Amino acid sequence: MLSARPVAPATARPTAAPPVEALLTSATASAYASTVHAVVDDVAARLGAVRQPWSGASRAHLAALVDAVDLDAPGVGTDAALRESADLYATHAVWFHDRAYAAHLNCPVALPAVGAEAMLAAVNTSVDTYDQSTVATLMERRVVAWTARRVGYAAGDGVLTSGGTQSNLHALFLARERAVERAARAGGPGRAAVLPRLRVLAAASSHFSVARSALLLGLADDAVLHVGADADGRLDPAALAAEVGAVRAAGDVVMAVVATAGTTDRGCVDPLAAVADVCDATDVWLHVDAAYGCGLLVSPTRRHLLDGIERSRSVTVDYHKAFFQPVSASALLVRERADLERAAHHADYLNPREDAEPNQVDVSLQTTRRFDALKVWATLRALGPDGVGRLVDAVCDLAAAVHADLADDPDLRVLARTDLSTVLFRYEPPGLAPERADRLVPLVRRVLFESGRAVVARTVLDGVPCLKLTLLNPAVTLADVRRVLDLVRTTAQALVERDELLHDDDVATHAADLVASLATAGAVTR
Repeated sequence: MLSARPVAPATARPTAAPPVEALLTSATASAYASTVHAVVDDVAARLGAVRQPWSGASRAHLAALVDAVDLDAPGVGTDAALRESADLYATHAVWFHDRAYAAHLNCPVALPAVGAEAMLAAVNTSVDTYDQSTVATLMERRVVAWTARRVGYAAGDGVLTSGGTQSNLHALFLARERAVERAARAGGPGRAAVLPRLRVLAAASSHFSVARSALLLGLADDAVLHVGADADGRLDPAALAAEVGAVRAAGDVVMAVVATAGTTDRGCVDPLAAVADVCDATDVWLHVDAAYGCGLLVSPTRRHLLDGIERSRSVTVDYHKAFFQPVSASALLVRERADLERAAHHADYLNPREDAEPNQVDVSLQTTRRFDALKVWATLRALGPDGVGRLVDAVCDLAAAVHADLADDPDLRVLARTDLSTVLFRYEPPGLAPERADRLVPLVRRVLFESGRAVVARTVLDGVPCLKLTLLNPAVTLADVRRVLDLVRTTAQALVERDELLHDDDVATHAADLVASLATAGAVTR
């Protein structure tokens, strides 16, 4: 017999009716149309007025604007709330489509994908189970199958994810489970004893998510071993073979090899076929992180750079990098569907084991999940794969032109070659001491960013600080890039003239004054 539970005291009912008119339903279809049209008109007007990557407002100013909004106050209504949101967010957003934005792996987005984004947000499908998604599940599976065929998987499968980090985590999870299962079948120790012995081999240029994934998967602190590379940072197959042998000689297990098709800094592609030779010969799981380089799958001129990718066990693809999709749209692809089933878990209320319908939750790390495949679908139908590929070729061609343009530049030195669309360089004119050139790198980036006039990245290559252009906007021309490089040059020159700043470790606190003074001098105007 159930014991009686104490009855909670009655509370007063709210006097106002619930604001159901704020929900998107059949009854509010006309309000939805007017709301979305107003937002579209506002964003379109802002897009037409953009003249630099972002406002350049100080973080203190932005924090004050955010803190001034009282989220506990009574509602102001949909129209007012969206106007306020646009004035706060869109006014100070970083615009990736601007021609002076060249920092990270962000791209302008394809119009059909933006339209699809609006559609999927309104319908709000979740593609975890078939009974929540129906045709959306079938469309996602078709996009996955299409991409897998482009990779070269004859009967591959996969699932969309939130990004390359999740895709890499998922791939290494599958590789881990395979290694644990194989140890058990061989009569070896159990999971707890196997995990500390698992090793992942990759070049030092592999994405940081590889090391993070190893941590999340409960592997040892030293589980990720960096393998030797060539002068361009590409994984060396001979060094890889030697490292596999060394790991096994030490009594440990090579869980996976991670090759990269498009390193974050250099934009280089590992020699996939030669790496696959090593993995085939040693029976090791090969994962290819093609988050950046996946656009080569549809490139009319550079697809050969991915030769050998079809021999991998799994591949990461980021559509929101190289297929010009709104964030987020990524996928994990596997050569054999059975590998995906290692993540399966069945719940009676959601995806019972006997359910005959295709439930994507069976193969995903996520449960509730957006129908991001619709954006890829709409883009492929609108542009065709060759159209997307020509956009990819355009940014790679642009990077090649910039490299050639800088070959004889007296002030700007290029530090590395690329297979894709990055440019690593620094201001280093004759007579400037290397340590001063080192100091200029973060200062130039900061001044340009704080001014709002241009956004470039910085990194360190083989111990040398440098600036980085990541070119992912096919509309950008060589003349546009030259203007950004001129901003870099004039800003660096102005900083050199203010020699004391090159020795001031507290220069960040003076950034606003520095930007203002350089802008007045014309160093950061555009």
